[in-house]
Amino acid sequence: MTVAVYQAKAEFFRMLGHPVRIRVLELLQAGPTPVHCLLAELEVEPSSLSQQLAVLRRSGIVTATRDGSTVVYALAGGDVADLLRAARRILTGLLADRNTLLAELRAAGGQAATPSTTPPAPPPAARNPPPGCTPGR
Repeated sequence: MTVAVYQAKAEFFRMLGHPVRIRVLELLQAGPTPVHCLLAELEVEPSSLSQQLAVLRRSGIVTATRDGSTVVYALAGGDVADLLRAARRILTGLLADRNTLLAELRAAGGQAATPSTTPPAPPPAARNPPPGCTPGR
């Protein structure tokens, strides 16, 4: 493979490298979602969500369609959902290994030092969506 291919891959992963964009992609796995429903699920300003959605649209990873005055976003393909599931499996394995090591250290005598890296917080609990904001709608 050429350097350009590796550069394109690096750009792709950089594009994914924002928590709001990852959360949007996770929400869109349930199906096409109006922007106001995305906003209700995320604790960000509308302008910030708009910027992140623009990055995802430009990359071609999501699509946007207009339904009257509402803009509805959707994943452009199933490969994105596959990638997110793979990332979850990888992270789960990494964190399980750390927890196992921590338990072994504690069992070996005394308390282990707190790890220097804190595992990521679980996704926020689902809130009641606004009327008309059901998954896949």
